[in-house]
Amino acid sequence: MKWRPIVIVGLTCAAVAGLVLWLDHARVMGHWLQVHTGTVNEPGPYYGLWSGFGSDLEEFGILGAAAAGIYQLVKKYNCHEPGCWRVGSHPAAGGRFMLCYRHHRDFRGPKPTHEFIERLHREHLERQAAIDSKLHEIHQHLTAKPVANDVHGAGAPAQTAPAAEDHRAG
Repeated sequence: MKWRPIVIVGLTCAAVAGLVLWLDHARVMGHWLQVHTGTVNEPGPYYGLWSGFGSDLEEFGILGAAAAGIYQLVKKYNCHEPGCWRVGSHPAAGGRFMLCYRHHRDFRGPKPTHEFIERLHREHLERQAAIDSKLHEIHQHLTAKPVANDVHGAGAPAQTAPAAEDHRAG
């Protein structure tokens, strides 16, 4: 069952009921609104509004901006599954998405138990050990001293530095 149409219908019914009540008690509600916005019993037109309720409009804007900032901050840490309000604390897709325990593919529903966490940690350590051993094997293969074939032959000594100096002198 979709919850969004139910919420929209409920809000519409509440708005219509509020409007009917307002119109039924228009005189009392109108006077209440005039008193609380500061438009009654003041020396000039709308003086009470701008020195009272109207001066708070900027504050409402500031509070709205702060609320929007907090929402964006919370949204950043929310689960990336559409419609989920839980905090996403488990990386997925190489860290590109953060998911909650209900939507992460390793957990699939219930909160992870201690044994499950230990098993995942053990599997992670085994994968890391396999990667490390493969990297060590590749490093050993690349840094091993190759047996070079000498141009001079197996028994002939290579020319040394002093012989090269004698050649320059003569």
